[in-house]
Amino acid sequence: MLRQRIMAPLAAIALMVGVLTAVLPTASAYAADCAAAWSSSAVYNGGARVSHNGRNWSAKWWTQNEAPGTADVWAGQGTCGGGTTPRPSTCDHPNWVAGQWYAAGSIVRYTDRKYYRAEHDNPGYDPTISTWYWDPYTCGGPTPTDPPPSPGGFVVTEAQFGQMFPSRNSFYSYSGLTSAMSAFPAFAKTGSDTVRKQEAAAFLANVNHETGGLVHIVEQNTANYPHYCDASKPYGCPAGQAAYYGRGPIQLSWNFNYKAASDALGLNLLQDPWRVERESAVAWKTGLWYWMTQNGPGTMTAHNAMANGHGFGQTIRSINGSLECDGRNPAQVQSRIDAYQRFTQILGVPAGGNLSC
Repeated sequence: MLRQRIMAPLAAIALMVGVLTAVLPTASAYAADCAAAWSSSAVYNGGARVSHNGRNWSAKWWTQNEAPGTADVWAGQGTCGGGTTPRPSTCDHPNWVAGQWYAAGSIVRYTDRKYYRAEHDNPGYDPTISTWYWDPYTCGGPTPTDPPPSPGGFVVTEAQFGQMFPSRNSFYSYSGLTSAMSAFPAFAKTGSDTVRKQEAAAFLANVNHETGGLVHIVEQNTANYPHYCDASKPYGCPAGQAAYYGRGPIQLSWNFNYKAASDALGLNLLQDPWRVERESAVAWKTGLWYWMTQNGPGTMTAHNAMANGHGFGQTIRSINGSLECDGRNPAQVQSRIDAYQRFTQILGVPAGGNLSC
């Protein structure tokens, strides 16, 4: 109402704005019927719809006992309880641009190829995060087949990331990964579009294996914790004998690896290794640091293996080849390959050759 009072004396502007906004619904125009009420004891799979606190919600992936409005697993579907009104028939709306001002009622197409309507005036808030400002929007007509680039140019969209890791721990956020990528600009941005997607799939497949599908933040066998301190190093183990156990997407372990990652990333991980399990972006950075810079037991970095066509098998060798490759543990190798083939299928690219090590 305030916006209408401000525009009233400005006849010329009002005429133009009126043309633009006349076809846009208000936030309350489509108050839908409420879905079944959310239950804390029920198990919901991706796509399940519930109502909670006067709003409808849709599950992004499997969930139980995570209240809508408090957990990232739930996507807001707008207010409910007021009946339904037919939607407009066209899907011809512009792509969302971060930081661009949008008036209440604006409809945009996000990077997941879905449409969202602004419930309030806002300066380009992310539709999938700021549910206070955005209401998922459904319209008829053809849906464009060319999805716009993901935030930061990552070849994996947030929707594809969610499809790859339907049961992931919320600690391993998509935004944490894309934020960490700024420290390694060549990651998944080297070579053709196919090569970039293959590298992203390879990284995420190895991460999937190391963390049980992005579920585990720290190494589960606590009996191993005291073994990761090489006291012969001049810097020792200042955080304690048992402080350098596996953490993060590639399970960074040993004091010398924490020291090397700390120096490369400008972080105090040798003194405070717990940052890797406290901060999502830091955890992702350690995984990308290893992927981009370390040969491990292999002969090349995992990034080099994918960017230069050596094949997925060489990434396995660089991460855990001394324990898995050359017939040492074929089941573990096959687990990584299966995930890689599944992820390349999601991204729509061939897996390539030399998959095993």
